[in-house]
Amino acid sequence: MSTREFTLPDLGEGLTESELVTWQVSVGDSVELNQVIAEVETAKALVELPSPFAGTISRLFVEEGTTVKVGQPIVSFELEDGEASTPDAPVPDATAREATQEVPQEATPPAGDRQASEARTSVLVGYGPRVESGDRPRRRHRRAEWLAAHPQPAAAEQAVPGTGEQRTPISGVRRRTAEAMVASAFTAPHASVSLTVDVTPSLELLERLRLRPEFRGRRVNILTIVAKAVLIAIGRTPQVNAHWDGDAGEIVEFERVNLGIAAATPRGLLVPNIRDAGGLSLPELADALGELSSTAKEGFATLSQLSGGTFTITNIGVFGVDTGTPILTPGEAAILALGAVRRQPWEHRGEIALRDVVSLCVSFDHRVVDGEQAARFLTDVGGVLSDPGSVLALI
Repeated sequence: MSTREFTLPDLGEGLTESELVTWQVSVGDSVELNQVIAEVETAKALVELPSPFAGTISRLFVEEGTTVKVGQPIVSFELEDGEASTPDAPVPDATAREATQEVPQEATPPAGDRQASEARTSVLVGYGPRVESGDRPRRRHRRAEWLAAHPQPAAAEQAVPGTGEQRTPISGVRRRTAEAMVASAFTAPHASVSLTVDVTPSLELLERLRLRPEFRGRRVNILTIVAKAVLIAIGRTPQVNAHWDGDAGEIVEFERVNLGIAAATPRGLLVPNIRDAGGLSLPELADALGELSSTAKEGFATLSQLSGGTFTITNIGVFGVDTGTPILTPGEAAILALGAVRRQPWEHRGEIALRDVVSLCVSFDHRVVDGEQAARFLTDVGGVLSDPGSVLALI
């Protein structure tokens, strides 16, 4: 018998630590190669760790809820003499890391590079075969079974005697989000412009689209049209799809749009993105938005989806509010907040009528984007929403 230790790998985000959320094994359990043994939470995602060995769990070095440094031992295995095991798990080097703070100038790599990047993500997440979307039901079922057998305590909340307060430790995604928002707010000079738009024509367009064969079975809504409007407007004002590189003293303008969609989850705010969204047709964009929303809320967004965004939409209207001033996603130059659609009196063709109206607000990094550019961008978005037929004049 021999003993082998497994240390927390670098999960490719350039972070030095992660929180071990759940163990899916116990001491004495027999495990197979690539069997999921634990879940760890990084600043961006909940990641499953597969076993690098086939053997028996001999020791768990850390408890659930513990923050673990990269390279710190987390579990040891007893292996049979001569037992075949995977080679030492590769530790990804800088070239294998998914972009986080600094996004490459070409935000979406060519097809060959993208396949290599996806392969690296598979290595980062677990040294095993890439898990495709079709495997998710099986993974969810397995996770549900494990959670049923291992009930998890509620998040540790500490009551403060005599104050009526509850204190909850901040960790994982929520802590990283807080740090990122502070860094963004105090680093990038924020400015904002807003616009209220009659979107009745867009809602009428949605009704017609739902009757078309190519949209049957697809979820299309106001966010679908807004996302397309944003992509068209970026084509006319590419300065909003950019990044401030202070170290190089340069403004980096991205050739492709990796469209981020802010998603509220129980773990905190996540911003997965659609790679090269500008190259998608409207039906393809609808599919991508639906997939992104469901995977993020269910905790299955990949590291690749959560890195490399170039522009973000935050749909605050789903919470019933009309407008807000969003904080920039770090590494991006602009973000658009979409408010709730309201039925209200509005001037239409010289008369007052009840119309469907929405408020839009764009926050932007004033080092990268001028006020005129931000206003032109937002006006173009509003123009598409108020008159979808105007698209032909904008592209």
